[in-house]
Amino acid sequence: MNRPLRHVWLVISVLFALLFASTTYFQVIAQGRLNADGRNARAIYNEFGRHRGPIVVDGEAVASSSESDDTYGYQRSYDPGSLYAHATGYYSVVYGFSGIENALNDTLSGEADALFYQRISDILSGEQGQGATVELTLDSGAQRAAAEAMGDRKGAVVALDPETGAILAMVSTPSYDPNELASHSSSEVQQAWSELNADEDSPLTNRAISGDLYPPGSSFKLVVAASALETGEYTPDTVIPGPGTYTLPNTSSVMNNHAGGNQEACGPNDESTLMSALEQSCNTSFALLANELGEDELSATAEEFGFGQDLSIPMSVTPSTMGSDLNSAQLASTGIGQYDTRVTPMQMAMVAAGAANDGVVMQPQLVQEVRTNDLSTITALSPREQGQPMSASNAALLRQMMVGVVEDGTGTAAAIDGVEVGGKTGTAEWGEDRAAHSWFVGYADAGDQQVAVAVVVEEGGYGSTTAAPVAQDVMEAVVGG
Repeated sequence: MNRPLRHVWLVISVLFALLFASTTYFQVIAQGRLNADGRNARAIYNEFGRHRGPIVVDGEAVASSSESDDTYGYQRSYDPGSLYAHATGYYSVVYGFSGIENALNDTLSGEADALFYQRISDILSGEQGQGATVELTLDSGAQRAAAEAMGDRKGAVVALDPETGAILAMVSTPSYDPNELASHSSSEVQQAWSELNADEDSPLTNRAISGDLYPPGSSFKLVVAASALETGEYTPDTVIPGPGTYTLPNTSSVMNNHAGGNQEACGPNDESTLMSALEQSCNTSFALLANELGEDELSATAEEFGFGQDLSIPMSVTPSTMGSDLNSAQLASTGIGQYDTRVTPMQMAMVAAGAANDGVVMQPQLVQEVRTNDLSTITALSPREQGQPMSASNAALLRQMMVGVVEDGTGTAAAIDGVEVGGKTGTAEWGEDRAAHSWFVGYADAGDQQVAVAVVVEEGGYGSTTAAPVAQDVMEAVVGG
């Protein structure tokens, strides 16, 4: 081979090598990054050009796809939009996905490994490929009852099946209409996005599982009571201190026994039973009890309830915390659900569910079943244990105390005729010159049907008057009465 031919051969070889390297890089190494890049029009058209599977509640599609007459192929729609918005999430050509739309995107789009044979079958038959159907655990009646009871107030409601962990209601208010973000008009979507993000009430935030977590206030006394019972040194009839005021250790801060500065003692001789202290929601009793138990004991119980644990429903749930390395004053405040104690409503519903389920906390789950378009089941809800903070016998004692709260204490507004209802109210302070958050955490047992609930109404004041009636409506929607 003469010299000019060798040069030509060398140049061609280098060009082929460069072509091979660049093709390998873009199709293998950089594939994931490029597909995820929002500027990749091909990926966007490919994603929106597939028939996306529906999201279903009680047999009705609350998110579905239909053919569109534009370049995207299919239009995603939500009906009724705002009622399930924080569960379904949105599916946007501009801003991507959230909620179940994001957590199960591969399943809904038909790209999941479990749908491989379905894709092959569609190709061989010449049929249009379609994503899987995702059926949620939500109870439409409970979901609607929660949304209607909350109205235009800010907060969240979570209802669980204590035996399985199935999420029966998950409402965050205010909500939003995901249809506005699913439009194929980029300008309309951007306008809606700007308005939603400019709203100081943060409607896009799912307050049930994330966002700025809440102090639980006196609803946390359920965790303290459970921890006390589990030591074996306390029963509902155990007499504990309950002075009208309590000066926090090594400070000049004085804790009043009741909200509103009431300095009345919990009982005669500054004492009461553990059950009476829970019924009356005695702050001093539970502050002293928390220090008697100690941080390690209380933290271990909270962890078994789910505090500090990573949780996926399959959306990620922000871990709740009771703080750590607490001195005596801080631990006393923690005993009444203040100081650094911060929770999601999901976590507090798990506390109630643990009491209702004989001391066993089941992992919350939002997906009941995933099916192919020929109705074959791919996956179905399988109850999984999250933790066991109490024995069955101690859980029965805690339920007895919770029933006392509803029958004779601060939670009477949650009572349902003919149904066993137990719970705990909470009035959580969170800022100077701001009204307290209102809580109710509890359960209802109608024999053949149970439900555990947690309700928080932001700046709602007393849990007994604001959150408890909301909980009653949701529980009644599940168990009747």
